Amino acid sequence: MSERAPPHVVVLGGGSAGWITACLLHKEWGHRGGKVTVVESPAIGIIGVGEGSTPQLKAFFDHLGIEESDWMAACDATYKLGIRFSGWSEVEGYESYFHPFPGPIDLHSEPGFAHNCALRRRGIDVPAHPDDWFLASTLADACKAPQPSDTFPFGPSYGYHFDAHKLGGFLREWATARGVEHRPVKVDDVELNGDGDIAALLCEGGERIEGDFFVDCSGFASVLAQQKLGAKFLSFGDNLFNDRAVVMPTPHRATPRPQTDAIAMKAGWRWSIPLTTRVGNGYVYSSRHISDEEAEAELREAVGTVGDDTEARFLSMKVGRVETSWTRNCLAAGLSQGFIEPLEATALHIVIYTALDFAKAYESGGFSAQHRDIFNKRIASRYDGIRDYIVAHYRMNRRSDTDYWRENAANDVLPDGLKAMMTGWFTHKDMAETNRATNGENPAYSPMSWLCLFAGYGAFPPREKLQPLPAGIQAADVDATRAMLTACAGNFPDYAPI
Repeated sequence: MSERAPPHVVVLGGGSAGWITACLLHKEWGHRGGKVTVVESPAIGIIGVGEGSTPQLKAFFDHLGIEESDWMAACDATYKLGIRFSGWSEVEGYESYFHPFPGPIDLHSEPGFAHNCALRRRGIDVPAHPDDWFLASTLADACKAPQPSDTFPFGPSYGYHFDAHKLGGFLREWATARGVEHRPVKVDDVELNGDGDIAALLCEGGERIEGDFFVDCSGFASVLAQQKLGAKFLSFGDNLFNDRAVVMPTPHRATPRPQTDAIAMKAGWRWSIPLTTRVGNGYVYSSRHISDEEAEAELREAVGTVGDDTEARFLSMKVGRVETSWTRNCLAAGLSQGFIEPLEATALHIVIYTALDFAKAYESGGFSAQHRDIFNKRIASRYDGIRDYIVAHYRMNRRSDTDYWRENAANDVLPDGLKAMMTGWFTHKDMAETNRATNGENPAYSPMSWLCLFAGYGAFPPREKLQPLPAGIQAADVDATRAMLTACAGNFPDYAPI
């Protein structure tokens, strides 16, 4: 590790993104004299919707040394073993599938799943539904918590559901108690120096906040990166149609499972995220295909709030990313950096990945253009890899009931990476090799995730064209795998978050 003097970092904007970034940069540099200041306007409200995470949020808390018992109760948090997709396919037997977070036990079952997928892609009638092959889906279906008994050392990977507003508040208290400075003040303008870099934030009351480096967490407005420094925004609108969401909470009506539900709707999909205090619901949709009023009515019908006074709130989404996350002496993070709709809960994943990778880049080369350019290329690749995987959900959908789904299935304005993965699947290529050749050694999504998506939709030859297993070819034993996973699940306690 270099002994380069750490910078004074000023973060514009709080919320989950701002405080996660502040915590991570303070963790990296605070003990060496680095300073982090978070400037957030007290006048800007935060919508506390239910939000889900990938397992990287657990790694974030572990990195900071924060115990689950310290933060989960404060943020109404519950466990998440994966996402159940329902209604995205009309293929018989594939109307629903579970995308798990993989764990160590799955090293024993995933090869069998991949093998049977390869056979079924070639028209051989063998079991290849993802729900049968992974511990996380077994635990979620049985409503088990992800902490095994002490005698079973193979816990699954998992994420969380949480109240985003409360998470930001918890991290603010944790960070300020450890030396991060919090300035609750409104920024009126941004001062640039003679070189075109940001010199200071000019705040109400005449306060001037200087820094060596600035992080833009000002949301879709992107006050620093896009407005002041001119970072170019690249829209993903040709690939991802959804640009609006309507959200509303409901009380628990059944014991929640440790999973997010992503349920197809007429012009998009809706999430169901169980917190300890309520269920967070939201309908993500395309305004070209449905009006706000129609979307609200469809969501109310689905969640049982027709005729009551449950408030519906509407959100606009700016889907895409900035061309360069690091521009001059400014790092865009959170919504200022970009947004890919919440289908795979990657928003905080990108925030964490960006902050940690920036710290490494700075340690390697300070503010040098070489290290900045390498960093920007890595972040762009991560964003685009996530985009490709999420676009695949829509392009590969197996529905035909509305214009929305038909247009998604017919969309040929596809990224090259997604085209390569689709070609690999339908031409019977090894998907691990295809993923490596397409997305590199550190892809945004593993081969398992791609297999679960394609197989979960039933993207195989039609059932009537399937042939029996030929002599001399052996299929993976799905019954033995189910039995093994069921036995493993016996080592986990029942899940009762409410």
